[in-house]
Amino acid sequence: MAVSVLLLGSGGYVEELTAAFRRLGVTVHHAPADVAADGVALRHLVEEHGVDHVVPLVEDVDVEMLVELEKQGVGVVPSAKGCALTLARDTLRRVANEDLGLPTTAYRFADTTAELRSAVEELGLPCIVKPAKFSSGRGHTVVRSMDDLDAAEDDRRRIVERFVDFDHELTLLAVRSIDPATGKLSTWFCEPVGHIHREGRLQSAWQPMALGQRALENARSMAARITNALGGRGLYAVEMFVAGDDVYFSAVTPRPHEAGAVTMCSQRFSQYDLHARAILGLPIDTTLVSPGACTMLYEELSDPAAALSVPESDLRLEGERGVALATAESVDEARDRASRIAEQGCA
Repeated sequence: MAVSVLLLGSGGYVEELTAAFRRLGVTVHHAPADVAADGVALRHLVEEHGVDHVVPLVEDVDVEMLVELEKQGVGVVPSAKGCALTLARDTLRRVANEDLGLPTTAYRFADTTAELRSAVEELGLPCIVKPAKFSSGRGHTVVRSMDDLDAAEDDRRRIVERFVDFDHELTLLAVRSIDPATGKLSTWFCEPVGHIHREGRLQSAWQPMALGQRALENARSMAARITNALGGRGLYAVEMFVAGDDVYFSAVTPRPHEAGAVTMCSQRFSQYDLHARAILGLPIDTTLVSPGACTMLYEELSDPAAALSVPESDLRLEGERGVALATAESVDEARDRASRIAEQGCA
């Protein structure tokens, strides 16, 4: 029986996921991101194409319409409930911390300038101010003094987080699909992905990231609990901070994640392949085939030949933004190669 999906969003994620679905014989329909927030337009497209699954690749969705579509038998990825919980940081943080008891950084929410300043004074400096609504890293401000608050003040609801002196930033990719051995929903984990952000923008990522056994167990337990709360099938990127054996929940995205781009070179199946397979309830294989790394390209690539002269290198380009990918015998060498791709290609 033919299967069709409707992808909501645009950009590289959509292109990679489209290719992953088509390799599995699935018919793919597309809609721009603004349709996700327009329930009437969304329903029209679902009915016009008769799609089996609606796959949002953005946070801003009409949750009420997703609930209606789900009741009518349309698969919503990961679920209407999961989309609702990941729409904003306040709902997600409270579910994670207050309902599930996951350790998080101390936080406060602020709707006014007075509340923002009060939250910063209570949590102490330095701290981080982010929009309460998810924005893929945009609008993050590290506040080191009260003077820095000028850059963080706007008319949006914000979350203030106490700064954690962590050892690593970590993203754990969890995949929920049907286990062919039992016929029941199960969870698989990819090897941990380490990454570095600067001013809210991803700079580089690598896989696997070395973790102590206890920290790894804590990370997997945390990922399992939060993804169980979201429900449904698919790939989930669970972001955490690691300090020794302690792991702190930061966020979860129920779709491919920018740090997961490294899986395009490091794993047998990339995060896009795994998302497609999980949505369809197919067997999952999270095998790591090589240590890998990626560097984000925020400048136009001027010399692709020089970039690809680096051993075991690859590129994924979209306009002026792209990803440099590299594999090697070790993570350190892969990270060095990914950096050299960016340096040589953008020089």
